[in-house]
Amino acid sequence: MDHSVLALPRSVLLALWLQEIGSGSAPVQRAVTAVQGDDEPHTVRVGEGTDLGAAATLPDLVAAWAAGPRAAAAALPVPGDPGGAPAAVAGPAVLAGECVLVHGLHGTFAAVPHVEEFGSAYEPGHLVTWEVARVPDWRPALVGQVGTLAEAERDLRTALIQATEALASLDVARWRPDAAEAIAALRSDVDPGWGLPPTLEGRRVRVLASAARLRAIVRLATADDGGAVNLWQADQRSTALREVDRAARRAMSSATHVPDAF
Repeated sequence: MDHSVLALPRSVLLALWLQEIGSGSAPVQRAVTAVQGDDEPHTVRVGEGTDLGAAATLPDLVAAWAAGPRAAAAALPVPGDPGGAPAAVAGPAVLAGECVLVHGLHGTFAAVPHVEEFGSAYEPGHLVTWEVARVPDWRPALVGQVGTLAEAERDLRTALIQATEALASLDVARWRPDAAEAIAALRSDVDPGWGLPPTLEGRRVRVLASAARLRAIVRLATADDGGAVNLWQADQRSTALREVDRAARRAMSSATHVPDAF
C-alpha cells in the first residue's frame, strides 16, 4: 500500500514537535527533518509586526518559537467548517486545509503552509512556504471548536460506524476494487513512518492513527462518482462521508492540543 495516503498534515507534525523540543540546535533540526520529510527545504514568510526577526527558513522559525514556554496546535479547516482556524488566516488555511497555531514568548501566531508540487507522478516534489501572521489568542476557543481528546475518541468510534455503513451501502468493492483493497489495508496496523516525537502519549498517537485512517478512507471512497448511478446516490455518499471527515479532522486537531499548556 502507498503509505502517502496516511500522511499527516505538516501542521500536525509541526505542532507536535513544537511541544516537544527545547531551543538546542539538535532538537530543532530533528523537528525540522520530521516536518519536511521528502520536501525541499521549507521557507518562511513572516508578516509585518510578527517580531520574529529574520526567520526565513523552517529551522529559523522553529528555533524562534522554541525559545521559551509555548503552546501549539493544528487546525484543519475546510469550506464551511473553520475547524479552529483564526479568522485572520481562515481563507488561506481553508485553501491549504491546515495551519499551525502557536502561543509563546513572542506572541500568538498562525502559520499556513503554501505547497507547490513539481515533478511527475512517479517522482513528485514539493516546495513549501510557511506564511506566518500574528493572530488573537486562539487557546480559549479551540477546545470549543474541536472538542477534547475524550470527545474525539468517542466521535471517532461513531464515525467508524458511519463510514462502514456508508461504504457497505454504496458497495465500494463493486465499483472501485482498487479503493476497496486500499481501504482494507488501512484497517491493519501498518506503520506509516510519521516521525512523531518519541515521548508523545500513546493515547494521542492512537487518535491520530484512527483519524488519519478515516480521512484516507473518505478520500479513497469519494475520489469519483463511479459507483453512483444517480445524483441522489452521489449526494448520499458525500453527505455520509463528509461527517466522517469532520469527526476525523477535529480528532486530529484535538490530538495536537494540550489544553493546560503555557
